[in-house]
Amino acid sequence: MNNREIQAAWKYHDGTKHSYWSIRNHPHSLDWANRPLPFKIYPQIEPLPLPRDVPQTGVAALSAISEAVPSTGADSIPALQDLARLLYFSAGITKQRAYPGGEIYFRAAACTGALYEIELYIVSSDLPGLDAGVYHFNPADVSLRLLRKGDFRGNLAQAKAMESAVTHAPATIICTGTYWRNAWKYQARTYRHFGWDNGTLLANMLAVSAASGLPAEIVLGFVDAEVNRLLDLDTRREVSLCLVPIGRTSGSSQESSLPAPREAPVLVLETIPLSQHEVEYPAMLEMHDASSLESVEEVNQWRGKSPVLPSSAPAGEAVRLPHLPEDEQPKDTTEEVILRRGSTRTFDKAASITLAELSTILDYATRGLPADFLEPPGAQLNDLYLIVHSVQGLKPGAYFFGREQNSLELLKEGKFRAEAHHLGLEQELHADACMDIFFLADLKRILERYGNRGYRAVQLEAGAIGGRIYLAAYADHLGATGLTFFDDDVINFFSPHAKDKSAIFLLAIGKPLKRKPQ
Repeated sequence: MNNREIQAAWKYHDGTKHSYWSIRNHPHSLDWANRPLPFKIYPQIEPLPLPRDVPQTGVAALSAISEAVPSTGADSIPALQDLARLLYFSAGITKQRAYPGGEIYFRAAACTGALYEIELYIVSSDLPGLDAGVYHFNPADVSLRLLRKGDFRGNLAQAKAMESAVTHAPATIICTGTYWRNAWKYQARTYRHFGWDNGTLLANMLAVSAASGLPAEIVLGFVDAEVNRLLDLDTRREVSLCLVPIGRTSGSSQESSLPAPREAPVLVLETIPLSQHEVEYPAMLEMHDASSLESVEEVNQWRGKSPVLPSSAPAGEAVRLPHLPEDEQPKDTTEEVILRRGSTRTFDKAASITLAELSTILDYATRGLPADFLEPPGAQLNDLYLIVHSVQGLKPGAYFFGREQNSLELLKEGKFRAEAHHLGLEQELHADACMDIFFLADLKRILERYGNRGYRAVQLEAGAIGGRIYLAAYADHLGATGLTFFDDDVINFFSPHAKDKSAIFLLAIGKPLKRKPQ
């Protein structure tokens, strides 16, 4: 099945929907004795420790998530300490907590179930402090492991059909997804989580890269098999999801100076098994195969389609969102906010947030992602719908966010805490938050434009914007958490405005409930 046979995406999406009855008719208990390892470990490869005393950028988080690195024409070459900063604040361990069965290692970016199925690799030229090679990042000991020695950037350029950002990048980070580490809890729905969890990680990565003065871009158009082969992946267990070129070398002669693609023989490197046994969910493998690009010609066709059409403008009663003066905006640095961030477990139902705080979160998080699948620049696949519970100066009710107008269209007025509780799989977090943000998308239009790979794109974009919302909320000392939902019930709640759209992602925002000391 090829990328244009989009019935594959519909089959997967419809087959992994949650409903009130599906949750009750298909209960899933966790086998704690078979819980997967949280890290990919190469026991036979010596670690290359990364520096841990890397200076912070000092750039405010709101600036980092919203402002692109200006193109000056000068070289922008990451050094080893830059890569260390990027990797740590994207996927590093920032907290750990003991529990009866062991310890949970919490990472820099939010992840479903704290299972952290996204792995990071680097393909680099010779950099200050790092020899050219293909490396794997291990957050457990904050180190790199060399998988292939030498400059393999030509292989990536070939897989990406000589796309500019990749050909000019001194280093490229590759994100992969490990099926079982997340499917242990979430089963076949894990393929949706690949996009969410990769996206929240990318929000951090793009922010830290911008704060470091390094241009970066999300790249989804590449020949999957070529990248998987370069990383020596067992594709029944782990697959490449996206590329992120980091930095830039100037000059029109850069493409001619790229090394030619090199032989990348199968390595079969030993890794420690994640569990005693793994359960395979064919629906995920079929979805990934159906959304894979198989040739340079297919990459060029995928890249050359027409631009994404903008969302419809608000038509009903609209509230213009205020712009917070720059001198009143939060000034906490990107690194400070990432270290403070964590998925909120309990919201203070009695608390409220200001309209200016809501406006700042929406504005800064939706200013456009640097991604090869978003044309024209600033386009967006997901629409944002809100259930507002307690925002000062805003009526409780259901709203549509008009991004181009920076306004909220009131769809229906009312107190909908009970409805939010139901829509979010009957979890209290949705009812207790100050507001809930639902990501909805016109999948029909997206799949017609991008093929099955559009399903990867829309899930990843939702996660990345959600990751920016996390950072914007925590910059303002608020709390946030991502949650799952009853798919069709979400659409029914926001209809008729959301008719024919699909539910993609959900975030709750509010003030964390401060626990009383024991």
